[in-house]
Amino acid sequence: MKLKLKKLLRPFLFALGGGLVGLGYYYAVGCSTGSCPITSNPMITVIYMGVVGLLLSGLFGKGCDGKCSM
Repeated sequence: MKLKLKKLLRPFLFALGGGLVGLGYYYAVGCSTGSCPITSNPMITVIYMGVVGLLLSGLFGKGCDGKCSM
């Protein structure tokens, strides 16, 4: 149980961090005209950057630690 929770912690934190970065990006840069598809709505920006953070969490994993057979 503890190992499962530990495995899910990294993607959750990366997605949360991505969402916060998206929110900061919306307020710092944003789109004043409303014609930008991603940055015109804060919810879309937060979700988009959260997904990007989730995808990045897999990039910084341990890998196979020399146990992979290729």
